Amino acid sequence: MSASHHHNHHHALSEHHRGDSSYTHRARAAGGRTLTIAVLLTLGFAFIELLGGLWSGSLALLADAGHMATDSASLLFALIANLIARRPVSERHSFGLARVEVIAAFVNALFMVAVVVWIVVEAFQRFNSPVPVQGLAVVGVAAVGLLINVAVAWTLSRQRDNVNIRAAFVHVLGDLLGSVAAITAGLIIYLGGPVIADPLLSLVVAALIVRSTFGVLKETTFVLLDSVPAGVNYTSVGATLAKLPGIVSVHDLHVWSMVPGRAALSAHVLVNDVESWPAILQEARRVLNRDFNIDHITLQPEWLQRAPGVIGIRTE
Repeated sequence: MSASHHHNHHHALSEHHRGDSSYTHRARAAGGRTLTIAVLLTLGFAFIELLGGLWSGSLALLADAGHMATDSASLLFALIANLIARRPVSERHSFGLARVEVIAAFVNALFMVAVVVWIVVEAFQRFNSPVPVQGLAVVGVAAVGLLINVAVAWTLSRQRDNVNIRAAFVHVLGDLLGSVAAITAGLIIYLGGPVIADPLLSLVVAALIVRSTFGVLKETTFVLLDSVPAGVNYTSVGATLAKLPGIVSVHDLHVWSMVPGRAALSAHVLVNDVESWPAILQEARRVLNRDFNIDHITLQPEWLQRAPGVIGIRTE
């Protein structure tokens, strides 16, 4: 069998027909050029900020440099993940690779947690042993970083329906806040304020990053665990199915997210007349899509009696 025929065969097995879900099991293109430019900007400035932080002695600046370095890595990760996730289904991956983006977002969020831990540990060390900081130098470097972060954040914010891009956006947002904190700390110290303002504002940034990161971690964890999608009531789904004309009962019901925003359902339904199954299935699809935004539906019918001329099972 030729490779071309082999490919066409498994493609035919996985494709959707009329009445099936519109979901293609492939991620949409998510601004490859935008992500590439963002990677180059953030990585380049992270190096500049690292040198500025070491020269000025500012933890807020070093924290922002470390954050921007992880940002550039996360943006690169997001870009690679999107390219992989856009590949079609295969014999090995019958659900496609769209969930690669969810995994990338999850890993990026874990990186952010690691960055926060480092900032907190370093801040408390500086509370005990204050380090001299050149306030004006901090303000100058951080101001440039702020402009870059605003530009990158604005670009990514236009594609926030993608969880992978949203995770990268959280990184950049944290960077933006880091730049603001560094500028504030630099001004306070330059105007004669306490040096402790530097680690103190670093902790504020860490807290804000944790808040944003938690949302991405929660969403991606639920998807990876095949949990019921947010906003969908599992019991209501079962009750709605059971109330449809022709359905006696529902069992072995499963509802999960394939990727954020795309829910799937499978269940066994006991019907009173197998000959009515096509109409029952059509109505079930319509109601589940209308009431719960679920359009990837697999229902297995079981019936109480054999219909004339139909070979089937008897379910007690």
